[in-house]
Amino acid sequence: MALTGSSLRFRKANSVLTDITQIQEPEYDAILRQAVAVIDKTRAIVATAVSSAIGTAHWEIGKLLHDRKVESKHGSGIVNRLSYDLKQRYPQMGVSSRNLWDMKKFYERFCNSESKLRQAVAVIPWGHILTLMRKFGEDDNAILYYAQEITSKGWNRELLSSAISLKMHMRKNEPSDNNFEQTLPATQAMFANEVFRSGYNLGFLGVKNPILETELEARLVEKVKQFLLELGKGFTYIGNQYVLEYNGKRSKVDMLFFHRELHCLVAIDLKIGEFKPEYAGKMNYYLSLLDRLERKEDENRSIGIILCAEKNRVEVELALEEMGKPIGVADYQLIVPQEELKKVVADEVEAFSKEFPLRSEPEVKSLLEKK
Repeated sequence: MALTGSSLRFRKANSVLTDITQIQEPEYDAILRQAVAVIDKTRAIVATAVSSAIGTAHWEIGKLLHDRKVESKHGSGIVNRLSYDLKQRYPQMGVSSRNLWDMKKFYERFCNSESKLRQAVAVIPWGHILTLMRKFGEDDNAILYYAQEITSKGWNRELLSSAISLKMHMRKNEPSDNNFEQTLPATQAMFANEVFRSGYNLGFLGVKNPILETELEARLVEKVKQFLLELGKGFTYIGNQYVLEYNGKRSKVDMLFFHRELHCLVAIDLKIGEFKPEYAGKMNYYLSLLDRLERKEDENRSIGIILCAEKNRVEVELALEEMGKPIGVADYQLIVPQEELKKVVADEVEAFSKEFPLRSEPEVKSLLEKK
């Protein structure tokens, strides 16, 4: 029997749907990441070409002012007039007097630099160049690092500022303790790096002897408010031993949170010993379940944090290298070091003494112990 056009279309649609349902989530995630990478790379190439052309104009104008020996002390009238005339011809171009002086500074800062550095800054946006000049002055290595990162990753001004605040140029050769940059969009990856720390102080639990993971978890649940303060702003506690049922099996996440700004679920897996590579695979599985069972359509991908007593950053980096889900590994400190504890007490005594200047030091310490 011959098939009609509508029947063929129906069978073709069914075939496509069947193909889609047969693709496993990790496989689809890999396809999606590659497609996004292609589009982002193309957009970055276009943006780089535009920035390069504008950068050339800024360089040449800066060179012109330098060669003509126009200085701020006597040349303000010339620059103001030049700015006015250029604005008449090019109203959409940033040719304010201040910008013209910045072009001169730009030329003078990099005209004698190595070609590698000049080429790196020549293709990044003008606002980024000004930020790097202002923040790092004569530090060629820092400027080169950020210029290359801006080009390769397409950072906007906000992401650049975040990277600078994290001092990423100072830890560029250190092994990473998360895979956020490989598994999350650039903006969210940068924000996640700000939100999650590489270590946490759990001294508020009052632990003095070795304990089991279950007891550690119980104490954290009991003092979840203090734990939230240690984690930082934006976290909302959902529960502990959170049950995920799928394919007839039950899995339990030690602690589950939601982060308002990251707009995603955050799973925390507690370990009393040092980090082991197999922990990453287990967390990857938990995150797959969370994304499939709990994540809402408007939420971002769930993030996992493995909280352990110790970690080797090289082992962590290798363990996370092939993981498709965003995972970070952090260590914790149960007992505050003696020197740090002395400093905390001394600071408290000093602050309390200022509040109650007539009290003696023993009285202050006694009052602090009662707080």
